[in-house]
Amino acid sequence: MFAVTTTAGASKAETYRELTTQLSALLTGETNGLANAANTAALLHQGLPDLNWAGFYFLHGDELILGPFQGKVACVRIALGRGVCGTAARQRTTIVVPDVEKFPGHIACDHASRSEVVVPLVKDGRLIGVLDLDSPSLARFDATDAAALEAMAEIFLRSSDLSRLTSGL
Repeated sequence: MFAVTTTAGASKAETYRELTTQLSALLTGETNGLANAANTAALLHQGLPDLNWAGFYFLHGDELILGPFQGKVACVRIALGRGVCGTAARQRTTIVVPDVEKFPGHIACDHASRSEVVVPLVKDGRLIGVLDLDSPSLARFDATDAAALEAMAEIFLRSSDLSRLTSGL
Protein backbone atom coordinates (compact mmCIF):
# COMPACT_ATOMS: atom_id res chain seq x y z
CA MET A 1 0.00 0.00 0.00
CA PHE A 2 1.24 3.47 -0.87
CA ALA A 3 0.81 6.30 1.65
CA VAL A 4 1.09 9.95 0.66
CA THR A 5 3.75 11.60 2.81
CA THR A 6 2.51 14.83 4.32
CA THR A 7 4.29 18.04 3.43
CA ALA A 8 2.58 20.27 5.99
CA GLY A 9 4.75 23.26 6.82
CA ALA A 10 7.09 22.71 3.86
CA SER A 11 7.86 25.40 1.30
CA LYS A 12 6.24 25.15 -2.11
CA ALA A 13 9.53 23.98 -3.65
CA GLU A 14 10.00 21.34 -0.92
CA THR A 15 6.41 20.17 -1.34
CA TYR A 16 6.87 19.67 -5.08
CA ARG A 17 10.22 17.90 -4.61
CA GLU A 18 8.55 15.46 -2.22
CA LEU A 19 5.51 14.96 -4.45
CA THR A 20 7.71 14.39 -7.51
CA THR A 21 9.64 11.72 -5.61
CA GLN A 22 6.37 10.15 -4.46
CA LEU A 23 4.92 10.20 -7.99
CA SER A 24 7.98 8.48 -9.42
CA ALA A 25 7.74 5.77 -6.75
CA LEU A 26 3.98 5.43 -7.18
CA LEU A 27 4.20 4.91 -10.95
CA THR A 28 7.30 2.69 -10.98
CA GLY A 29 6.46 -0.63 -12.58
CA GLU A 30 2.90 0.37 -13.57
CA THR A 31 2.11 1.33 -17.17
CA ASN A 32 -1.70 1.33 -17.17
CA GLY A 33 -2.64 4.86 -18.15
CA LEU A 34 -6.00 4.82 -16.41
CA ALA A 35 -4.52 3.63 -13.11
CA ASN A 36 -1.63 6.08 -13.37
CA ALA A 37 -3.93 9.03 -14.14
CA ALA A 38 -6.16 8.13 -11.19
CA ASN A 39 -3.23 7.85 -8.79
CA THR A 40 -1.56 11.02 -10.10
CA ALA A 41 -4.77 13.00 -9.59
CA ALA A 42 -5.20 11.56 -6.09
CA LEU A 43 -1.58 12.31 -5.12
CA LEU A 44 -1.87 15.92 -6.29
CA HIS A 45 -5.23 16.44 -4.61
CA GLN A 46 -4.02 14.98 -1.31
CA GLY A 47 -0.53 16.42 -1.40
CA LEU A 48 -1.09 20.02 -2.48
CA PRO A 49 -2.81 22.51 -0.21
CA ASP A 50 -5.76 24.66 -1.23
CA LEU A 51 -7.06 22.63 -4.19
CA ASN A 52 -10.68 21.81 -4.95
CA TRP A 53 -10.02 19.82 -8.16
CA ALA A 54 -7.15 17.92 -9.75
CA GLY A 55 -7.47 15.71 -12.78
CA PHE A 56 -7.12 14.92 -16.43
CA TYR A 57 -8.87 15.49 -19.71
CA PHE A 58 -7.83 13.33 -22.68
CA LEU A 59 -8.03 14.21 -26.37
CA HIS A 60 -10.64 12.46 -28.52
CA GLY A 61 -11.08 14.03 -31.94
CA ASP A 62 -11.54 17.78 -31.52
CA GLU A 63 -12.46 17.70 -27.86
CA LEU A 64 -11.12 16.87 -24.44
CA ILE A 65 -12.97 14.15 -22.53
CA LEU A 66 -12.96 13.95 -18.74
CA GLY A 67 -10.53 11.44 -17.27
CA PRO A 68 -9.66 10.45 -13.71
CA PHE A 69 -9.93 13.28 -11.18
CA GLN A 70 -10.43 14.21 -7.55
CA GLY A 71 -13.01 16.85 -6.62
CA LYS A 72 -16.60 17.73 -7.46
CA VAL A 73 -18.25 16.38 -10.59
CA ALA A 74 -16.88 18.06 -13.69
CA CYS A 75 -17.63 19.04 -17.25
CA VAL A 76 -17.34 15.95 -19.43
CA ARG A 77 -16.47 17.47 -22.82
CA ILE A 78 -14.43 20.57 -23.63
CA ALA A 79 -13.83 21.74 -27.20
CA LEU A 80 -10.26 22.53 -28.21
CA GLY A 81 -9.72 26.26 -27.84
CA ARG A 82 -12.54 26.65 -25.31
CA GLY A 83 -11.98 27.58 -21.66
CA VAL A 84 -8.62 27.26 -19.93
CA CYS A 85 -8.24 23.54 -20.66
CA GLY A 86 -9.15 23.81 -24.33
CA THR A 87 -6.94 26.87 -24.79
CA ALA A 88 -3.92 25.23 -23.12
CA ALA A 89 -4.47 22.14 -25.26
CA ARG A 90 -4.75 24.08 -28.52
CA GLN A 91 -1.74 26.29 -27.72
CA ARG A 92 0.24 23.38 -26.20
CA THR A 93 1.42 25.69 -23.46
CA THR A 94 0.86 25.75 -19.71
CA ILE A 95 -1.60 28.41 -18.64
CA VAL A 96 -1.73 29.89 -15.13
CA VAL A 97 -4.92 31.83 -14.42
CA PRO A 98 -4.85 33.92 -11.22
CA ASP A 99 -8.56 34.82 -11.49
CA VAL A 100 -10.74 32.54 -13.63
CA GLU A 101 -13.49 35.16 -13.77
CA LYS A 102 -11.13 37.30 -15.88
CA PHE A 103 -10.31 34.52 -18.35
CA PRO A 104 -12.39 34.97 -21.53
CA GLY A 105 -14.64 31.97 -22.05
CA HIS A 106 -13.82 30.29 -18.74
CA ILE A 107 -15.92 27.17 -18.17
CA ALA A 108 -17.16 27.05 -14.59
CA CYS A 109 -17.55 23.39 -13.66
CA ASP A 110 -17.26 24.29 -9.96
CA HIS A 111 -18.30 27.85 -9.14
CA ALA A 112 -16.03 27.75 -6.06
CA SER A 113 -12.94 27.67 -8.30
CA ARG A 114 -11.14 31.01 -8.40
CA SER A 115 -7.75 30.15 -9.95
CA GLU A 116 -6.48 27.43 -12.25
CA VAL A 117 -3.37 25.94 -13.84
CA VAL A 118 -3.51 23.68 -16.90
CA VAL A 119 -0.57 21.71 -18.28
CA PRO A 120 -0.84 20.23 -21.79
CA LEU A 121 0.18 16.59 -22.11
CA VAL A 122 2.30 16.12 -25.23
CA LYS A 123 3.98 12.78 -26.01
CA ASP A 124 6.18 12.23 -29.06
CA GLY A 125 4.93 15.54 -30.49
CA ARG A 126 1.26 14.59 -30.15
CA LEU A 127 -1.28 16.23 -27.90
CA ILE A 128 -2.66 13.65 -25.46
CA GLY A 129 -4.72 15.87 -23.16
CA VAL A 130 -4.26 18.16 -20.18
CA LEU A 131 -3.61 18.06 -16.45
CA ASP A 132 -5.91 20.56 -14.72
CA LEU A 133 -5.78 21.90 -11.14
CA ASP A 134 -8.28 24.32 -9.61
CA SER A 135 -8.24 26.26 -6.34
CA PRO A 136 -10.91 28.15 -4.42
CA SER A 137 -8.31 30.89 -3.76
CA LEU A 138 -7.34 33.71 -6.08
CA ALA A 139 -3.78 33.58 -7.44
CA ARG A 140 -3.10 30.15 -5.89
CA PHE A 141 -0.81 29.11 -8.77
CA ASP A 142 2.38 30.66 -10.11
CA ALA A 143 5.43 29.84 -12.24
CA THR A 144 6.76 27.48 -9.55
CA ASP A 145 3.56 25.44 -9.71
CA ALA A 146 3.63 25.45 -13.51
CA ALA A 147 7.22 24.21 -13.74
CA ALA A 148 6.74 21.52 -11.09
CA LEU A 149 3.48 20.29 -12.61
CA GLU A 150 5.10 20.16 -16.06
CA ALA A 151 7.84 17.93 -14.59
CA MET A 152 5.25 15.73 -12.91
CA ALA A 153 3.27 15.51 -16.15
CA GLU A 154 6.43 14.26 -17.89
CA ILE A 155 6.82 11.52 -15.27
CA PHE A 156 3.19 10.53 -15.84
CA LEU A 157 3.64 10.49 -19.63
CA ARG A 158 6.87 8.46 -19.52
CA SER A 159 5.29 5.88 -17.20
CA SER A 160 1.91 5.46 -18.88
CA ASP A 161 0.46 3.63 -21.84
CA LEU A 162 -2.34 5.99 -22.83
CA SER A 163 -3.41 4.30 -26.05
CA ARG A 164 -6.82 3.33 -24.65
CA LEU A 165 -7.52 6.72 -23.09
CA THR A 166 -7.06 8.97 -26.09
CA SER A 167 -7.34 9.12 -29.83
CA GLY A 168 -4.31 11.45 -29.79
CA LEU A 169 -1.86 8.54 -29.99
